[in-house]
Amino acid sequence: MQQIEYIKEIAKYGLENDQEKLLFTLNELIEHSKQTKKVNFALQLQSILKDAIRQQQTNGIARLGSAKHVLREEDREVSEFILEKLTSDYRFPNLVCSEPVRSDLSYFVQEHRSIETLRQYDLPVSNKVLLYGPSGCGKTLAAYVLAGELQKMMIVINLGAIVSSKLGETSKNLAKIFRRAATEDCIVFMDEFDTLGKVRDYSQDHGEMKRVVNTILQLFDYLPQSSVVIAATNQKDMIDDALLRRFDLSIKLELPNEIHVNELIDKTLTNSPFTFDNKVKVKKVIKDSVGLSYYTIQKTLLTAIKRSLFSKHDDQRKSQKIQTAVWAELISQERRTLL
Repeated sequence: MQQIEYIKEIAKYGLENDQEKLLFTLNELIEHSKQTKKVNFALQLQSILKDAIRQQQTNGIARLGSAKHVLREEDREVSEFILEKLTSDYRFPNLVCSEPVRSDLSYFVQEHRSIETLRQYDLPVSNKVLLYGPSGCGKTLAAYVLAGELQKMMIVINLGAIVSSKLGETSKNLAKIFRRAATEDCIVFMDEFDTLGKVRDYSQDHGEMKRVVNTILQLFDYLPQSSVVIAATNQKDMIDDALLRRFDLSIKLELPNEIHVNELIDKTLTNSPFTFDNKVKVKKVIKDSVGLSYYTIQKTLLTAIKRSLFSKHDDQRKSQKIQTAVWAELISQERRTLL
């Protein structure tokens, strides 16, 4: 049956309020989507279905202290710590990085694709990754690539909301989010992981930091192997040593060198009609780009394309040439902001 037929049946059973047939057809559509390689759509449907079922279970008047009341309260509290739940279309071809980084990430993905084989031999499955390096080196994109390659839902955590100045609250907040996320068989992504190190800045003694570290260590230990934690930080030295040792994989990402800048340009202009008007000057701009972030380099290139396009008359726009001088000036402006 084609997707449009499933959608018609879902609409029909929904209007008829036939929940049994509605749920059956939804599950059929999810399986159909997986088989037709629409995995992200299938994951999103699964997430919607889980949330709807959980919401139904908590509907109605609940006695204070009842299981329904507690579950509803947990859902409300956890939602405060989640920035977003998403699926990713990014894959390894979207990532510009060094070969050692690509190799480490590839082996990590291979472990999860071969998880049953590893279990047969009682071998542990790596499921905790730390990505570190300067701002703009591609840590977040690497996390999105892992989510896309593993075809898992990713929950992006708001660590700023989890960390609390109240004694013991940070540990409780972490436990809540991990308890909820572990049931989803998904990826937990924590950017700016060094935020946890900032607990030391509070007026409390170091006992609070020790409690937070112990809580994370316990949460890591009890995390199902099919679930994944990805942490990212610009300041690895701020993270407690005990936490650093717990990660199965620590990957350092760097700002792009000339080879990576060239690769980034090629990926940006793939399937694009735009080319540079001066290939000789482009080489100098690429050299000047070293030290800037991937995001900055791509942003300035796209801006140069738009300005080049707007500067031409309608009858000249067919040339679709990027004015290299415009891009060079934008790169120069970005470099001056670093001084």
